[in-house]
Amino acid sequence: MFVGILGPLAVTDGGARVPVGGARLRVLVTRLALEPGRTVTNEALVRAVWPDGGPGDPGHALQALVSRLRRCLPDGRVRSAPGGYVLDVPKDDVDAHRFERLAREGARALRDGDHARAAKALAEALALWRGDPLADAADAPFAAAGAVRVRELRLAATEDRVAAELAAGADPGGLAAELEALAARHPLRERVRALLIEALHRAGRSAEALAVYEEFRRVLADELGTDPGDGLRAAYLDVLRVPRTRPRGNLRAPATGFVGREDECAWIARRLWDGRLVTLVGTGGAGKTRLATTVGERLAERFPGGVWLVELAAVAAGDGARDGVRAAAAAALGVRGPERLAEALAGVESLLVLDNCEHVLDAAASLAGELLGACPGLRVLATSRERLGVDGEALCPVPPLDEPAAVRLFAERAAAARPGFTADDAAVGAVCRRLDGLPLAIELAAARLRAMTLDQLAHRLDRRFRVLGGDRRPARHRTLRAVVAWSWDLLDERERRVAERLAVFAGTIAPEAAHRVAGAELEDLDALVDRSLLQAVEGTEPRFRMLETIREYGRERLAERGGLDGARAAHLAYFLELAERAEPHLCRAEQLDWLPLLTAEQENLLAALHTAEADGDAGSAVRLAAALAVFWMLQGDHAEVARRLRDALETPRRTPVPADAEGAALGGYVLNTVLSGGAARDDPLLTAPARGARPLAVLAGPGVALLADDTAGGLAAIDRLLPGRDAWTRATLHVIGAMLNGNAGDMAAAHRNLAAAVAAYRESGERGGLAMALLFAASTEMSAGNYDAAVAALEESIGLLRVLGQDREAAQQRIMLAVVLARSGDARRARDELTALLEPEAATPARYLAGARLALGDLARHGGDRAEAERHYAAAERDLEHTSSGPQYRSLLSTARAHLAIGDGDTAAARRHLRTALAEAVEGPDMPVAASAGTGIARLRAADRPADAAETLGAASVLRGGPDESDLDLAHLTRDLRAALGERAFEEARARGAALALPDALALLEDQLRRR
Repeated sequence: MFVGILGPLAVTDGGARVPVGGARLRVLVTRLALEPGRTVTNEALVRAVWPDGGPGDPGHALQALVSRLRRCLPDGRVRSAPGGYVLDVPKDDVDAHRFERLAREGARALRDGDHARAAKALAEALALWRGDPLADAADAPFAAAGAVRVRELRLAATEDRVAAELAAGADPGGLAAELEALAARHPLRERVRALLIEALHRAGRSAEALAVYEEFRRVLADELGTDPGDGLRAAYLDVLRVPRTRPRGNLRAPATGFVGREDECAWIARRLWDGRLVTLVGTGGAGKTRLATTVGERLAERFPGGVWLVELAAVAAGDGARDGVRAAAAAALGVRGPERLAEALAGVESLLVLDNCEHVLDAAASLAGELLGACPGLRVLATSRERLGVDGEALCPVPPLDEPAAVRLFAERAAAARPGFTADDAAVGAVCRRLDGLPLAIELAAARLRAMTLDQLAHRLDRRFRVLGGDRRPARHRTLRAVVAWSWDLLDERERRVAERLAVFAGTIAPEAAHRVAGAELEDLDALVDRSLLQAVEGTEPRFRMLETIREYGRERLAERGGLDGARAAHLAYFLELAERAEPHLCRAEQLDWLPLLTAEQENLLAALHTAEADGDAGSAVRLAAALAVFWMLQGDHAEVARRLRDALETPRRTPVPADAEGAALGGYVLNTVLSGGAARDDPLLTAPARGARPLAVLAGPGVALLADDTAGGLAAIDRLLPGRDAWTRATLHVIGAMLNGNAGDMAAAHRNLAAAVAAYRESGERGGLAMALLFAASTEMSAGNYDAAVAALEESIGLLRVLGQDREAAQQRIMLAVVLARSGDARRARDELTALLEPEAATPARYLAGARLALGDLARHGGDRAEAERHYAAAERDLEHTSSGPQYRSLLSTARAHLAIGDGDTAAARRHLRTALAEAVEGPDMPVAASAGTGIARLRAADRPADAAETLGAASVLRGGPDESDLDLAHLTRDLRAALGERAFEEARARGAALALPDALALLEDQLRRR
């Protein structure tokens, strides 16, 4: 059945039209079709059909209307669901959803440069439209927003289609006519105008294209008070770049291609027309000269008087700078004396590029101001590390290249240095990030590939000034060191001293930290920004960043002056104090006030920790790690947190370690080892008792018991420790208790523990722990078949992580949500949720990818698609090879593979997988996961020994702590065994297994695996 809502409602079945009479019926179908395959609640349907209130008993009225609709539509297409109704058709069988899919595919193909495929997909998408969208529900409130949304998508898809057809070589004249009509309907739509300019230009109507731009610029200024955007300006500049005759000037043809900076080029060109002086400012090596000369080259036809490059690097600073600057300008223009400059530039439009003004700033500013005043047709484009300070000056900051442009630049230059060079973009990107995206550093590094591999280059970048040595560039650009030294030498003594001490920061720099560590005032920081040695970071609070290249140079200079150790010590002291000040607030409601600050300082906090560890300052290292343990834990990567805490605890003891800090660090290490799925085997850290009363120290004993599988000892310790504790500590003790009881198979006790944990976390106001407890509680609710409660817990958990700014860490919750949806019967929504997690833009942490792929594999397996299931399981296995996930995921994957092997009739492979699955689960230890392996073992035995299989299911229920109402494999196997044995024999056999103690239940599973 196909449903069309992009126009008057149209329903077809097998090509034949299905009549749907009555306005309310058509509104009902339209509302259901907006969410095909998903439950639309009764309340939403009543509001849609009767927006003004409707009948006195809307529930019965809706039932009657649905009954009428069912008589119109094919059998089963409208089905009841808890709390609402579902239109049971695939998304692609509704034209609006098919349109959105095709439009997305077309847009993606356009971005990828596949113009023919983009044009085809977009044309197919647009062909689905038959009139006004949602026309038969036009008066319903829900339709207004939906119609606006799809109309906007239609316009964007039309623009994408035209762009694709233009790029693919379609007739620009015909497209121009279409775009003119579109522009008349959408007079303020910038992209339509940009495409119209491009089409007219391609059709040989460049004058009309320029007129379109100028008219639109006037409309924007008059009606909105704004200027055209970058895309429209770029289209305009493309028209202006038509070659005619060789322009005047002294620009040399570049030997290499220009990469990136298209937005900056358009902005500079626009500002040169609106004003007359633009200064490019940025750190040394950022590519200011190349950007200026590229703009000059592209705009040369607009300057009949020529584009003239005046190179000032060789002009000496000091008293003679004024004369030197003027002499350099006269030489560049070929006039006989500086006094003839104004005469040479007067009366005709010209562009003067003053390059490297920073060391002769006043002289360059004086010349620019003088010539601009005397020559109305003159524009000046200057490059400097700080502003000239001339009236009317427009500043264009030139930041480092973004990563895609940096990678392209490296690849191009590397291929020139080493023909045939190829490398993974990720590896090249890592090198470019280390080089701060500075074009000079990238070009020097790429040239080194003549003599070394990319890996060798990457390993040598800690000594970048030695590696990126000389080539045949001008002396000031032969080495990266020379470029930075040029900037450094322009500072006064106080500025140098401040810059050198700021070089010990690893991340962004807050003014307070700069004052405490480097003695810097805000005026000092602003001065270093003006000189392009610091970058101001956008945000609500002022912060600054120093490029790594500049930091390395500053640290070298600081070491030469004997101040490096003192600056590092001051940096460590400041961030240790900050961490210890924040720590008590992280387990309470005010954590929201502290987390943004600690997040902003994360790189500096880690650098301070590494300083303490490298210096053997165990006291500071352990104190800092203990103070940060909860903050790190809230970020979700528990294996990484455990590693950091272990490193701190193993720091050589050259300074004393406070007992309470050591206890807290040890407790944090234990808790994060638990949460990462680690084990206690051969870990000497876990033999020492955690001392002190800090919350994390209190958790260490029960945590060690959990890792050692000492359920009785752990639960006894929790009972002893609970009285008198703060809410957060009590809550976390209850979570550990839930794990202990779960591993012992007592799910009822685990459920009680989690309820207590949730209540205590709510009392504390701490959101990260509450999110964790709700995640665990959702698992118990799912096993009990309480899907609504599980969904509610997971949605609250996801919301809490969003409040904490940890959206990516909600991947674990979203995976479980998908599993709950699948087990409750909504496989389509579950698949959509999991697929979204695998999209690159989701940026799902690697440690969760295996879980998403495993769940997708299970969906495919239960849906009968063995090949798809195997594809997902293989991908999950690859993910597990590259992450530090605990043994639980590996166990579940082995069990899933065993189910595939049983379906194939390959009992030997199934037995091998199940043996691995059981061993991994016991290593965890994780008895509910072992119970999943038990279900697989029972299925393996079911064909030949159904009674043994039923007994095995009983033993598995002991490990799980009770029945699992949601496990589809268990449900299918239980049904088959009941049919094979009969109800009475099945229950007797299962009861024998369920009566075993936990060790005996495990032994039964192992015994069944051994039997043939």
